[in-house]
Amino acid sequence: MTPRTTTVRIPRQRRGRRSSEPFVIVVPERIPLSHELLFFIGRKLWAHRRGLLPLLLALAVLLTTALLHAMAWWSGLVLAPVAAAPLVWLVTVHRRYPTERATVRFWRVALALLSTTALAWAAMAAAFGPLTGPLGGWWLALVIAAHLVWFVARPLPASKETR
Repeated sequence: MTPRTTTVRIPRQRRGRRSSEPFVIVVPERIPLSHELLFFIGRKLWAHRRGLLPLLLALAVLLTTALLHAMAWWSGLVLAPVAAAPLVWLVTVHRRYPTERATVRFWRVALALLSTTALAWAAMAAAFGPLTGPLGGWWLALVIAAHLVWFVARPLPASKETR
């Protein structure tokens, strides 16, 4: 956005030289404070976009389930069996890649439970509406849990000292 300017003409003064031209002052207009605030918020959101990924995905799922509920309420019945897929994955991984490390088992179980509850919420939201009854609170709890997992599990960006 290019700033606009205002030209102010000051007429010739009576005192001084008679042949002097009038002064022309060009004053740039300031961007309104609301625009500066929006630009600031936009820059901060862009700088922290990786940390906002779980929230953006949760909002996309919320809108998708709202559309599914409005267009085809029966899609919840189709999504319900899909909620068991993470549990099948957990059993398969435990059989193929057994581990003695408790942390690995904890992360596998935690991710499978989080995925199962998220898919169960999606199925119920598509069937009954995403904010019906306790589904709104359930969605909020899933968003908070996803953010916690995201911030704990993802690697931190390299700092300037470690480069």
